Amino acid sequence: MSTGALQLLLLACFTSPFIAAINSHLLTAPHPNVLEIGTNFTASCMIINTTEVTSDDLYWIASETTVPKEQYTKVNNTTLNVTIQVSGENSEEWLFCRSRKVSNYVELHEADFVHAILLRKAYSPMKPENLSCIALLKEDKIAATVTCSWNTVGRQINKYPTMYTLHFKIHWMDINYNVKTNETSATVSMDVFPFYMEVHIWVEAHNILGVVQSDVLKHNADSFVKLPPVDVMILSESSFPTTLLLNWSRPIAKQYSAVITYEIRYCQSGANTWTDVPTADIREDIESFRIQDLVPDTVYVIQLRCKKKNDYGYWSDWSTNATQRTLEDRPKSKPDLWKFISDGNDTGERRVQIFCKDPLSTNGKILRFDVSIQEHKDKAMIPGSKLELSVPVNRSDDSTTRRPVTALKEILLKDKTAVRVLVFAINSVGKSPRASLIIPEKERVLPRVESMRAWPDDGKLWVEWKAPNDHHVTEYVVEWVTGDVIDWQRENRNTTKTFIKGDLQKFVRYTVSVYPLHNDWPGSSASVQAYLEEGAPLQGPSVRLKGKPGRSEAELVWSIPQSSLQGFIRTYIISYTSGSEVHSVVVPSNTTTYTLTSLIGNTKYDVWVTATTTVGSTEGNSHSFTTLKYAPGEIEWIVVGVSFAFLFVVIMTVLLCTYKKDMIKRNFWPEIPNPGESTIGNWSPDYSLRAEAPKENCLSGISVLDVDACDEKCVFEEDKPGLPLKKDKYLSEEHSSGIGGSSCMSSPRQSVSDSDEGGDIADTTASTVQYSSVVASSGYKGQTPNFQPQPSQTVFLRSESTQPLLDSEENPDLSQEGSRQSQCFLRHAAGNRNSFNQLLETEQPEDLENLDFCPLEEDTQQLSSEDQVTEHCSASGPPSSYTPQLGGYRPQ
Repeated sequence: MSTGALQLLLLACFTSPFIAAINSHLLTAPHPNVLEIGTNFTASCMIINTTEVTSDDLYWIASETTVPKEQYTKVNNTTLNVTIQVSGENSEEWLFCRSRKVSNYVELHEADFVHAILLRKAYSPMKPENLSCIALLKEDKIAATVTCSWNTVGRQINKYPTMYTLHFKIHWMDINYNVKTNETSATVSMDVFPFYMEVHIWVEAHNILGVVQSDVLKHNADSFVKLPPVDVMILSESSFPTTLLLNWSRPIAKQYSAVITYEIRYCQSGANTWTDVPTADIREDIESFRIQDLVPDTVYVIQLRCKKKNDYGYWSDWSTNATQRTLEDRPKSKPDLWKFISDGNDTGERRVQIFCKDPLSTNGKILRFDVSIQEHKDKAMIPGSKLELSVPVNRSDDSTTRRPVTALKEILLKDKTAVRVLVFAINSVGKSPRASLIIPEKERVLPRVESMRAWPDDGKLWVEWKAPNDHHVTEYVVEWVTGDVIDWQRENRNTTKTFIKGDLQKFVRYTVSVYPLHNDWPGSSASVQAYLEEGAPLQGPSVRLKGKPGRSEAELVWSIPQSSLQGFIRTYIISYTSGSEVHSVVVPSNTTTYTLTSLIGNTKYDVWVTATTTVGSTEGNSHSFTTLKYAPGEIEWIVVGVSFAFLFVVIMTVLLCTYKKDMIKRNFWPEIPNPGESTIGNWSPDYSLRAEAPKENCLSGISVLDVDACDEKCVFEEDKPGLPLKKDKYLSEEHSSGIGGSSCMSSPRQSVSDSDEGGDIADTTASTVQYSSVVASSGYKGQTPNFQPQPSQTVFLRSESTQPLLDSEENPDLSQEGSRQSQCFLRHAAGNRNSFNQLLETEQPEDLENLDFCPLEEDTQQLSSEDQVTEHCSASGPPSSYTPQLGGYRPQ
């Protein structure tokens, strides 16, 4: 090992802060004082006093991380180098050299094979930049102090900070002032300020790693003086309403600073943009300046600054704001005149409102507007139709409205009348140029713009249109109206796209119109509605029923205030429910009424309407209603239907009874033949009968109907002509008692048809009942009477009748109690009394005595003397004079 290497090794052993074991076999070198962050560092690790390990067994650890092998350099079998970059924000860091345990013969101890280097880190000092010095004015002299400042680039470690030394040297006097600081500024204090002397100024930055010096600043001392303006004030001049006079004082005496230059800027009060007065227009070493081309009656803010004239120096700070209002002047521009027309409702008149804005150059406060209105025809004024008036203007001085709108006059104008309106704006100095506007007849239609649209973009409301096919358009008027607020702006004739420059509000609907102007003639307008920004409605629609609900339908009507819309309604959503299930119907935005159908009768419904815009939706209040149990008119229709049905039944019943009266009569009121009208009296029997002498107490010549009292009911048939006897049909002997038997038939039986007809008793629909009639006859055929009656004697003959049998005859099994209650009697109609009387009159009294009648049963009901005649036979009368019949009737 060389002598130099041995010395380095010894130095490393003595300077290493790492306390290794006495028998350590590793040694690291070198051990620098402080390393610069960002540089590379190479260290060596050597093996001493052992052969158990080699440099291949060594490795490095930095910041608790094993250094990659790519950064190792093997010097020999006992030495291993490593190169690392010094980084990190820590001021100190350990770098370890270690050995792996690879020996097979000797157990290695970890403490004997570890060694380290303590690395101290810091940033090198950076060169100070932008060195500048300022000497301030103290009262009317320059203070004997100079303050210098500089900038530094880079970072530093707090443990090893960078210190600065300011050197201020007066070159001619070889006087040097040094100020140390750890900041980036320092102040040099002197006994006397060195006017007109050259000074050299520089800064040194130094830390543990070294020293860095800035550039040297070489100037006269008075170049560092910063001169603020003093006594700045503004004056207005009565003869110059468009100018303001700015005055100030020299900040320092000429012996200290010979030449001073100035800068002036101004702006209207409230504006954010300053206007600089050109430097060429400001002379050197002046103390006043007149600012021109200002707006009359306008408040201006003016500032001033100055500096010593040389290449190096500092402008002073701007002076405090100096404020002054220019004087008034007569208006230089004409008022902005416009109109708003509301058409009348078939009255032949229009309501015209005339509005006016202040001139662009009011040059003062507008006190009033002089208005002149005169009828206009064929480009000429009509004499005697002039209306003049003055409209005073009362506005507060603090009004923030830009060009406020003044309502001048509202007039009623006939549709066929045109007028010209002239307006002058008056202030305290004079009046403005004349503004003119013609309101044409209603019938006069001038060209209008086409394809107009409006849309919001970037916080502005844009308007675009297509120019009409008219080359005489001089300008356009863009109008926007909301509620009772109207405003407008004018655009030149070449403009087809612009944005509204007025103060528009969000969520407010505006009606935007564009009018082309032909000199003073406004053309027809094109209008659209637009929002600067849309939002969800403030409140939902208010829904109610239109009229009364029906049984299955209900008509709804809703509305929402214009001020609550905040956007264009895209759709309405109608929701209704009668329980847990909600039904919805979507209708377009132009619909404010809707009829709900398919509702359930006698049911309560809750309904509400939701208004939807492109931004959101708002639900309206809920309304409840109950459907009817019956539809309107349904009960009336039911009543009318039932009435018509009842009437129809009645009419059909009447018609049926009319057309079927005979059948009804036969079924409900069967006819009983009238014995008084029977044809039995016209019979001529073949055999004479022997007449028996009549009894004294028996009435002769009266026909008697004897019916069993046991029958259920008696059926009578009146006014039915007698029918002739049928041939070949005879009653059986059992049924032929008739007159020949007893005149009182206690138990008549049903007649039976002849057996040759093949009919059954049950099937017989008509049966015959035998009656008796008083006739004059010489006798019955086939009989041999014991005696021959006299021709004048009257005898009884049988008759066969087609009268239906009584119920008691068809049903002989009926109860005896009901049969007893049936009583048979002979009833003669009142109309047949005459024939009976005639019969009595034709009979001789003595003939009547020959008639013999058997008495009726005791329970026979006596008929009225007016309706019938009933004669009871005497109970003690003689027996019947009829001869018993042997063979019944013979064929007639």
